[in-house]
Amino acid sequence: MKFFVDSAEIDAIAELNDLGMVDGVTTNPSLILKSGRDILEVTKEICALVDGPVSAEVVALKSDEMITEGRKLAEIAPNVTVKVPLTWDGLKACKVLSGEGKMVNVTLCFSANQALIAAKAGATFISPFIGRLDDINMDGMELIADIREIYDNYGFQTEILAASIRAVNHVSDAAKIGADVITAPPEVIRKLASHPLTDKGLAAFVADWEKTGQSIL
Repeated sequence: MKFFVDSAEIDAIAELNDLGMVDGVTTNPSLILKSGRDILEVTKEICALVDGPVSAEVVALKSDEMITEGRKLAEIAPNVTVKVPLTWDGLKACKVLSGEGKMVNVTLCFSANQALIAAKAGATFISPFIGRLDDINMDGMELIADIREIYDNYGFQTEILAASIRAVNHVSDAAKIGADVITAPPEVIRKLASHPLTDKGLAAFVADWEKTGQSIL
């Protein structure tokens, strides 16, 4: 499974990248706002930092304007993935941009039917939002499983990018189902290494080592 970092914070991305935990990055208008940076400037910096795809989202609502914005974003670096919403206009933009050889991430997916038509429109990635479905008492993982089944049935090459990851169990559940990618905030990725029994065991080892009075150095 590939790990994308859902952030526009350079320091957080760099820390995870140094550990080999970054296969790509996803951003959106909310994350750009949080960063306080210019979208073109910060996207260029992220693209120079990581080798994998970096999603940069259009903000227009009409297909022609999305295409114009997408082309502008794609000029930033070869690893830019143009992010478009799963609307009819977004699908039109996806078809044009993917036809030009650009990577396209179709976002805000909440149904298997949406994922199916995004794949037919040439999406490189489809981003089903797990956490937001869970928020309204629907099963986000059921959607991942449905998309996986449909894509496998027909050999679609669109990669399933599990998004709106809120907790560590979302990561392992998505991995078991067969999502190609997860995108998660840096703090969630860091929590993947945590377990209370690890902490308890380490504390016991440290206490016993101190009792030996020894030093390795």
